[in-house]
Amino acid sequence: MLAPDFGPSRRQLLTSGLALALFHRSPQAGAQTGLHFPRDLGSHPDYAIEWWYITGRLLAREREFGFQLTFFRSRVPATQTMTSAFAAKQLIFAHAAVTDVVGRKLWHDQRIAREGFEIAQAGQSDTDLKLRDWTLHRDGSRYQAKAVARDFAFDLVLTETQALLLQGNRGLSRKGPQPEQSSYYYSLPQLQVSGTLGLGKESLKVQGTAWLDHEWSQSLLDPLAVGWDWIGMNLLDGSALTAFQLRDKSGQALWDGGSFRTSGAVQAQIFEHSQVSFEATRYWTSTLTHARYPVQWSIRTPVGQYTLKAVIDNQELDSRVSTGAVYWEGLSELFDSTGLLVGRGYLEMTGYAGALRF
Repeated sequence: MLAPDFGPSRRQLLTSGLALALFHRSPQAGAQTGLHFPRDLGSHPDYAIEWWYITGRLLAREREFGFQLTFFRSRVPATQTMTSAFAAKQLIFAHAAVTDVVGRKLWHDQRIAREGFEIAQAGQSDTDLKLRDWTLHRDGSRYQAKAVARDFAFDLVLTETQALLLQGNRGLSRKGPQPEQSSYYYSLPQLQVSGTLGLGKESLKVQGTAWLDHEWSQSLLDPLAVGWDWIGMNLLDGSALTAFQLRDKSGQALWDGGSFRTSGAVQAQIFEHSQVSFEATRYWTSTLTHARYPVQWSIRTPVGQYTLKAVIDNQELDSRVSTGAVYWEGLSELFDSTGLLVGRGYLEMTGYAGALRF
């Protein structure tokens, strides 16, 4: 994985920026009222934490892959009054990963830099993200995602096929028992993907389906929360399913939620607190961190009971030199109550290698 281009003391400062953002409420930022597009496709620098998250499944003939590209923006409260152009007022982090299903292997990489100097940027008027030679840019109904890592690379075009899905209450999604524990959150499911995937010296033409999430917040986690479990599933019939839970240290759910939208619909069915439950049915233990992750779940939602299975067990990502966390994120399959495959997407699990306390 790539290491940052600076010494330990600065690395500690930058890594701590994301942690502060998860728990700090900026006194300078007012509450947003409603979402407005395309403006809200861009960055919100007055908010503490923000991310653009793309995951998907790719096919190259008989070979199957998963991919992830995530950009994070973190506001550093302590530097906001500094006048120097070198002040790290906004930090940009990025993670990229590829899962080779047949080869049973995960590749991942990470980057971090302060915003500015044409090295890192998060555009405010639309989706326009850059961290060195990793980019995510929107042009009309298309997004282009590029990442070049040591062992892999991808250059993908993602085309919208459905309307924006506003999560929560018209885009304001509760993430805890207190009202301020919320985020602005929308999704773009069922993106059609085409492009190239490089693995070592091999270059493959790929096509598939992806999911985009964009979320920003002032205060996200309840102090009792140690992590979360989240799924974003593109169903085979064109529907889209989101479900999540936040856990305390005993493993019990502090909060839960999600949504379901049928193909062709604009409005989603929003799940209320206590309507979603996750029950682990199989585990995998990491040889790197010794964390024990559920890699198979029974998930209850208002629209059905599902079984979710990871396509391979080892999809753990160590991002301790950028965001400071270790988490599991990987390609998974969704089955209905009869055992029929009904969807594919990504499962994300945090807090198993240690509570999200930085």
